Amino acid sequence: MDLAKFLCWVVLVVGISSVESKYMVYNTSHSIVPGKLNVHVVPHSHDDVGWLKTVDQYYVGSNNSIQVACVRNVLDSIVPALLADKNRKFIYVEQAFFQRWWNEQSETIKGIVKELIKSGQLEHINGGMCMHDEAAPHYIDMIDQTTLGHRFIVREFNVTPRIGWQIDPFGHSAVQAYLLGAEVGFDSVFFGRIDYQDRVKRKIEKSLEVIWRGSKSLGSSSQIFAGAFPKNYEPPPGGFYYEITDDSPVVQDNPDLFDYNVQERVNAFVAAALDQANITRTNHIMFTMGTDFRYQYAHTWFRQMDKLLHYVNLDGRVNALYSTPSIYTDAKHAANEAWPLKTEDYFPYADRINAYWTGYFTSRPSLKRYVRVMSGYYLAARQLEFFKGRSEKGPNTDSLADALAIAQHHDAVSGTSQQHVANDYAKRLAIGYVEAESVVATSLAHLTKVDPALNPTFQQCLLLNISYCPASEINLSSGKSLTVLAYNPLGWKRVDIVRLPVVSGDIAVHDSEGHEVESQLVPFTDEYAALRNYHVEAYLGHSPIQVPKYWLVFPVTVPPLGFTTYTISTAKKTGGHSSKSYVSRYQKGQQSIIDVGHEHLKLSFSSDQGTAINYINRRTSMTEPVKQTFSYYSAYNGTNDKEPQNSGAYVFRPNGSFPLNPEGQVPLTVVRGPLVDEVHQQINPWISQVTRVYKGKEHVEVEFIVGNIPIEDGVGKDVVTQISSSLKSNRTFYTDSSGRDYIKRIRDYRSDWKLEVNQPVAGNYYPINHGIYLQDSKKEFSVLVDRAFGGSSIVDGQVELMLHRRGLLDDSRGVAEALNETVCVQDKCTGLTIQGKYYYRVDPYGEGAKWRRTFGQEIYSPLLLAFAQQDDGKPINIGAASFSGIDSSYSLPDNVALLTLQELDDGNVLLRLAHLYEVGEDKELSGVASVELKKLFPGKKIGKVTEMSLSANQERSVMEKKRLVWKVEGEGSVGEEKKAKRGRGIDPRKLEMELYPMEIRTVLIHLERPSSHFHKYRFDA
Repeated sequence: MDLAKFLCWVVLVVGISSVESKYMVYNTSHSIVPGKLNVHVVPHSHDDVGWLKTVDQYYVGSNNSIQVACVRNVLDSIVPALLADKNRKFIYVEQAFFQRWWNEQSETIKGIVKELIKSGQLEHINGGMCMHDEAAPHYIDMIDQTTLGHRFIVREFNVTPRIGWQIDPFGHSAVQAYLLGAEVGFDSVFFGRIDYQDRVKRKIEKSLEVIWRGSKSLGSSSQIFAGAFPKNYEPPPGGFYYEITDDSPVVQDNPDLFDYNVQERVNAFVAAALDQANITRTNHIMFTMGTDFRYQYAHTWFRQMDKLLHYVNLDGRVNALYSTPSIYTDAKHAANEAWPLKTEDYFPYADRINAYWTGYFTSRPSLKRYVRVMSGYYLAARQLEFFKGRSEKGPNTDSLADALAIAQHHDAVSGTSQQHVANDYAKRLAIGYVEAESVVATSLAHLTKVDPALNPTFQQCLLLNISYCPASEINLSSGKSLTVLAYNPLGWKRVDIVRLPVVSGDIAVHDSEGHEVESQLVPFTDEYAALRNYHVEAYLGHSPIQVPKYWLVFPVTVPPLGFTTYTISTAKKTGGHSSKSYVSRYQKGQQSIIDVGHEHLKLSFSSDQGTAINYINRRTSMTEPVKQTFSYYSAYNGTNDKEPQNSGAYVFRPNGSFPLNPEGQVPLTVVRGPLVDEVHQQINPWISQVTRVYKGKEHVEVEFIVGNIPIEDGVGKDVVTQISSSLKSNRTFYTDSSGRDYIKRIRDYRSDWKLEVNQPVAGNYYPINHGIYLQDSKKEFSVLVDRAFGGSSIVDGQVELMLHRRGLLDDSRGVAEALNETVCVQDKCTGLTIQGKYYYRVDPYGEGAKWRRTFGQEIYSPLLLAFAQQDDGKPINIGAASFSGIDSSYSLPDNVALLTLQELDDGNVLLRLAHLYEVGEDKELSGVASVELKKLFPGKKIGKVTEMSLSANQERSVMEKKRLVWKVEGEGSVGEEKKAKRGRGIDPRKLEMELYPMEIRTVLIHLERPSSHFHKYRFDA
């Protein structure tokens, strides 16, 4: 170093060291200023309840080789950061994380947090256990997970969340707007993801913020203010990320240091604000200051935001303030603006050309099915827990509730997490099921009045989906008998069919009065045996000891919210018998037409590959040619494109469609019997299906097995089935919204903007939770599903369902993993095989809704089966062979479903009832319904009934008084002229509940307790 440079360096060091230390106080106290552009700075962290890491890994901060994220650090650092300045604010969403953190805190910290919440510095937004997905979850699950979070918040902090914050789900459901928005008491809902074409138009029209009227039936009575962000849920353009690892420029305001940049940072902030103001109505805009897993060291964010607010307000061009979505919503409301009206939903979602996020509607179909099965089981288990009485110390349904709540997260049931995280979701469901299974078993033992000294055990068979049920596969040859109990969680009497694997054909079925019940033995096929053997070993670590010979099929009649019992024993012992099926095999061309069916419904199959079917319903005089085929879309590989976009877990981007025709001379196997006829088809080595028609039913059941999808050609595949009809559907079809309302879809069309079609298949896919149907002037063709799928009508008269996916490429949306699910046994791994069902039916025009609504409830809430025999093999002496939890002379109206019957931890009973029909959906059943609450609780005195919000965290009357009333463009100040009708208040003397179309009513019921033994003897069978 030369002398001149050295002297210069010495002078610089001495100069810096002699600068006086100055403490700067930043003014962060600004509030809304009328007449000025107000920038609402909203600090937040978006914390996925599992995605690249599991929920617990995210919380504790482990497995950081995948992602550096620790939610505990976020919450730990927020508290002192807020205490440092009373003007600072922060919002928090995911209660699954917050509750974990809350349970670890001292009473001192809890007291501080309560004060922060009371003062408005810390605000719970959304308030569910997770930020649920809006495509794959069923609306009942969305309600349950929200209720779990909302009731915790009101119990601990005596506050009710006001704002919906669905900033990351990949498209938005109409049910989210009106049910999980307005009906839970939200004043607004905000989200980040809408179609890129839609966003461009809305920016031009200043219509990113709207009044969203999601329900045709409930109209303006359940509308909500809704805001889509200009780009996403991150900070505005210009570099405003302040995590310790972020590279945005900090506000360097010390003039004695290099890189002083206050004016540059102020200019960037103001420029971003003015840009956003140009696409936003009123003089209020929101800056979302945060993104995924931020504020792990909150001081780094607040230090910079304090400076920004201080200097921006000194600059004076705009007014910046710490805010929350609640403050922002109130400011929007106070502006007295009339807002554009939005109806229907925000599906499907594409973030750019050729990038439709419609693949996740089907991704991880086995997890989607597991969630749906556990959801129906949880509904039934809570009922049985109530009938017996909730245990204060023993097993309860809480663990399953928590697991199901987390599984609704927008990277869980959506199928968009990494594989080890998907495994974690399934593991939590399994753990929750084990405890709930114990609750069900003890409840059934109590309700059947079995002598406890006999050590009764009601076994259940979770693995019936892979044809494995040890409880039913016992050897009855030594004179043993098996008791089968069927519990019906629905509020109506139910006649259904039970199918059980059995090892012997020399058996008979009798009801509880000793009368023989007609039964049928269906041969156990090689396809089921292979599926069973492989997966039992995968799940349990060992192969099953034996292979069943038959499926035992028999009808059951079960009262509402009740059970009946049946006995299976050897035919020699009782003198009865089960009818063996008649099996025929037809080679291609051997016989032109093959007829199957029962009573009113008949199917005529063409033996030429069995794809052509003639559907005949003699009762309704409906005849329809139906063709059912399989094909696959090859997954697009865009790796080498100028703008790469692969098909992956999120994005469905097909690269051609390829039919899957039956290979070679594969015969049709036809099984006929008194209760069920079946047509078995082997489509190719990795797809098979069975088409069934049951006695007493007027729909077709199709059970499919798909997998292991071959990938040896290096190409990912999306497997679909097409069910074609002759209906002239004119590009129009209808899909459900989260299992609730049906929405009209038109191929290659959007009601909100002129669609530029670049993906004619993927861009017409929609989420299907409940069903899809077509109609013309004469007929309705309906298809119902057993889990969430993606589907469409790509061709007039045809329904298409995507059943399974297997990919080899990541689609660059963050998960950084191909959707290539496998099942491993010892050292052998194969692609995931799935088994599932869909159902279809043809009805006269205007008459299909009744089957869709009624049978849809039966799909969601299947019979809960339990099996019992004494340890010595003798039949259990059941004191009560049948039971109904409601008055024996009563059942719910045909248009009302019971969504929730649950004893809460405070002893109150949570009851939810739902009207199943939309306005005008059915000539009769779209009318008002009335429910007699007294008859739902026979022998019990109802002390008090309090109507609540949907999430049961506030009284309905209080919620309605607080509700903000919004103006809508083109309507009067009071909204629609014709208001939707709602059920009248519940008279405490009559105790009758009215429900109008699509209405869900939630009540807390206090049952007066006659004695200290109330729990033990709550319900007698």
